[in-house]
Amino acid sequence: MPRSQINGNFIDKTFSIVANILLRIIPTTSGEKEAFTYYRDGMSAQSEGNYAEALQNYYEAMRLEIDPYDRSYILYNIGLIHTSNGEHTKALEYYFRALERNPFLPQAFNNMAVICHYRGEQAIRQGDSEIAEAWFDQAAEYWKQAIALTPGNYIEAQNWLKITGRFFE
Repeated sequence: MPRSQINGNFIDKTFSIVANILLRIIPTTSGEKEAFTYYRDGMSAQSEGNYAEALQNYYEAMRLEIDPYDRSYILYNIGLIHTSNGEHTKALEYYFRALERNPFLPQAFNNMAVICHYRGEQAIRQGDSEIAEAWFDQAAEYWKQAIALTPGNYIEAQNWLKITGRFFE
């Protein structure tokens, strides 16, 4: 039974009902409908912290989905799970893959920047200021891309860029 049929959350049930109506109205192939069902079930499992189940659903959605834009969001969500699990190298890989298909995902650039900033802080704790600066510079580049896409967002990142002298005008 699909997760969307057993979930007790009101918001998830509402989303599922609306999504099912849209799937009936919008002309899509059976493969696209099936891919969306897996994607939706992946989002539901992810929101509940069931990451293994979410990944299974996302991988299945990737197998079926052919649209690059839709695939970018699946890849982005896979990246989120790897970030949550502390698997930063894998997360970066999935964010890169998402951006290859959709370069207008500021949230992917932001998450990549956060990972790079974290690695910079780790390098400082390990006493390697040169490596730390390289990570911070990379974080700055990703934040600049995110901010360029959504200028009103990422205020903390903008402040960090200004404070560290990495902000662009």
